[in-house]
Amino acid sequence: MQGRACALAFLATCLMAGPASAYTAYVSNEKDNTMTVVDTATMKVIKTVDVGQRPRGITISPDGKFVYLCASDDDTVQIIDTSSLDVVGDLPSGPDPELFVLSPDGKTLYIANEDDNLVTVVDVASKAVLSEIPVGVEPEGMGVSPDGKTMVNTSETTSMAHFIDTQSHEVTDNVLVDTRPRFAEFKPDGSQVWVSAEVGGTVSVIDNAKRQVVKKIQFAINGLRAETIQPVGIAITADGKKAYVALGPANHVAVINTETYEVEKYILVGQRVWHLAFTPDQKTLITTNGNSNDITFIDTATDEPVQSLTVGQQPWGVAISPN
Repeated sequence: MQGRACALAFLATCLMAGPASAYTAYVSNEKDNTMTVVDTATMKVIKTVDVGQRPRGITISPDGKFVYLCASDDDTVQIIDTSSLDVVGDLPSGPDPELFVLSPDGKTLYIANEDDNLVTVVDVASKAVLSEIPVGVEPEGMGVSPDGKTMVNTSETTSMAHFIDTQSHEVTDNVLVDTRPRFAEFKPDGSQVWVSAEVGGTVSVIDNAKRQVVKKIQFAINGLRAETIQPVGIAITADGKKAYVALGPANHVAVINTETYEVEKYILVGQRVWHLAFTPDQKTLITTNGNSNDITFIDTATDEPVQSLTVGQQPWGVAISPN
């Protein structure tokens, strides 16, 4: 009887655990002009899709039906149907779109145009350009607040974070950060925006209400020169407690306590880690590793790498289905 009870308890545990949630990840590969489609449960490639030239920024609609992809050298944003994996249209983008951000309601796309020093605002449904907003030199990083009222663009050469009112399309504040800012990420409660500086080697934490830098986070990894530690992509957990920062040629992801601003761990991933994204259940973080042509799956419960998977040449961005 005791053995049977143990067996039943084990079975109940297995049933409660259930299978891993299956999501689809979409990875832009800028060197071979492809997008790799990945099953996050099996950690295997489903398909490789030909797309436009030098694909970089990538995001997905809130309903998961469409992927939007910056074809930077084609000066366009491609629309990809996730059911057929066909390119079904384009959105106007201005020259050299590299990064963009979709409004929380999925209706508006904000695109950084590096060559023209503009942010292009596009209505997704009508495919109309609503506005072109002048910003600093070489805009790249893009972030939008959870309430959709504020958008932040970072300009690499000007070393600034530009705060833009999404109703008026006007720049309301400019905040100086460190050299070559590459990415902007709001905390889920909208209280802060975190901006990475690739050459400066820091992350600036900006108070969204005061529009002031309240903390600069620095990084140090044993055995690595400071100049190899180049922060780029940032992802913050839904509960706002942890931030993950991709450190470029340092080949590590930093895990940061958002309350103390202390780096709690460095996770070794592939070579030249660019960007990262969570699965919707927040159990897995996926990084794109440009020089090793792979992505790394990280278990967020342990903050340990689980597996690497070869994708296309020079993977850059990653977006994951919401369901």
